[in-house]
Amino acid sequence: METILTLTLNPSIDESVSVERIEEERKLRCSPPRYEPGGGGINISRVIRILGGRSTALFARGGPPGQILERALVEGGLDCRPIPISGWTRINFAVMERATNRQFRFNLPGPHLDGEAEPILELLERWDPAPGWLAASGSLPPGMPSDFYARLAQLARKRKIRLLVDGSGAALRSACEAGVSLLKPNLHELEELTGKSARSEPEQAEAAQTLIREKAAEAVAVSLGAAGALLATPEGILRVKSPDVPVASRIGAGDSMAAGWLLALARGRPMAEAFRFGAAAGAATVMTPGTELCRRADVERLFEGM
Repeated sequence: METILTLTLNPSIDESVSVERIEEERKLRCSPPRYEPGGGGINISRVIRILGGRSTALFARGGPPGQILERALVEGGLDCRPIPISGWTRINFAVMERATNRQFRFNLPGPHLDGEAEPILELLERWDPAPGWLAASGSLPPGMPSDFYARLAQLARKRKIRLLVDGSGAALRSACEAGVSLLKPNLHELEELTGKSARSEPEQAEAAQTLIREKAAEAVAVSLGAAGALLATPEGILRVKSPDVPVASRIGAGDSMAAGWLLALARGRPMAEAFRFGAAAGAATVMTPGTELCRRADVERLFEGM
């Protein structure tokens, strides 16, 4: 299996609770809280471990929350490499309203990172041996230059590292301009990247193929929520329908999809098979409550049915 390194510049501790109903100006009795490590790359590493693979999680760590995050990752069996920063790692909060099954997610911006881009890129330049795969996932914290993922793509190309990017906004656009191996936008991000409507299936296929033609990525996996997922490559379009599963929480589903896709490719599986495995991991995560990620048995069962 090829080695995998994940990068999370704006990680978090994710706290989740449930209440019967959200009512204005009333004290709401919450369930006991759940705490999980959070952030795109960290979630990818966690799912890779759940699915029996190995990776190294490289992440920014600051203040007492950062120490708690690192301890949770180590206790969870992850190989992790923290990058010390002066600010505090953020804490995110999610509330599930049991009466309606609605979920409310509150994400803080994170610490201001000013001047950390160069040291992080230099660290990756020196990483020895170079990983086979690098997954850069999640939002960029305040102060981080919006072209960071583009510079990361240039470094990856120089070192012959295959790069997966899952981001948003200007950071994601810069990655597309530089060109990456794998891209995992959601439907809204796909429309923003291409300037095209992606409401119908033909529109979704055309928008995803636009990114392939423009060499933004070698393969583009678009998560479509309850409608499933779409894969675009130079060979064409592949769709998978979302299996009929009970929905407990959608937190982490996109990260799980990326993790399954990446792990299967690192194991040498064909692109289409790897994509279906990723879709199964995403669907399995929807079945778990709060910020909990997928269960291996669920992923394997769903994958067999795809």
